[in-house]
Amino acid sequence: MMHQTALITGASRGIGAAAAKAFAQAGYHLALCCQNSALELSRLADELRQTYGTDVLTFLGDVGEPEFIRHMTDTALSHFGFIDVLVNNAGISQIGLLSDMSLEEWNRLMAVNVTSVFCTCQNLIPSMVRRKQGKIINISSVWGSAGASCEAAYSASKGAVNALTRALGKELAPSGIQVNAIAYGVIDTQMNAGFSDEEKKALAEEIPAGRFCSPEEAARFILMLAGSSNYLTGQILTIDGGWT
Repeated sequence: MMHQTALITGASRGIGAAAAKAFAQAGYHLALCCQNSALELSRLADELRQTYGTDVLTFLGDVGEPEFIRHMTDTALSHFGFIDVLVNNAGISQIGLLSDMSLEEWNRLMAVNVTSVFCTCQNLIPSMVRRKQGKIINISSVWGSAGASCEAAYSASKGAVNALTRALGKELAPSGIQVNAIAYGVIDTQMNAGFSDEEKKALAEEIPAGRFCSPEEAARFILMLAGSSNYLTGQILTIDGGWT
């Protein structure tokens, strides 16, 4: 039996880890990466192998470095032969005034949040075009459209991801390749660990659904999109509980 395959960046925790579990449960084999959480990624991979019989490749490195992405994608293609679904999930944020941000911090955020998406796509698109199939799912944010005070750089990076998604969806549609982004609202992950309980409560009250989205819910949307018709492409799908 030919298994489908998925490559997920930023997979050691949060949305990425939940997506890895969801795809493994659906029968996918996986290539997973993270930068610093080697133990968590190793434990996740072992769990997926033991629970679902998943063939899992793991990579430890910086998605902001094109050389690492080249190594990861080349190794995954060599091992699996093809990648059916690319989930660009890795990302970082920085809260503060734009005027206080250094150029080095700006470049770092853009490398991780935007250049990594360019590199993974550029490296995997040729094999998808040859097969006339493939799914690219970019994890974005509502701030990519609405913008967030004190997160101007992060908002700019997700705006860039959204624009790239729309354009690439048009570029690859003739080849049968689907490109979409999911713009999430507030997800209950470590990225929001800096908020106090009171701040989290106040934020949840702003959301019509009355709560944050769980990583597991977020992962189910990713898997659902991976299984959708390739006629759905070039879209930014907002999942935010009615917040924006």
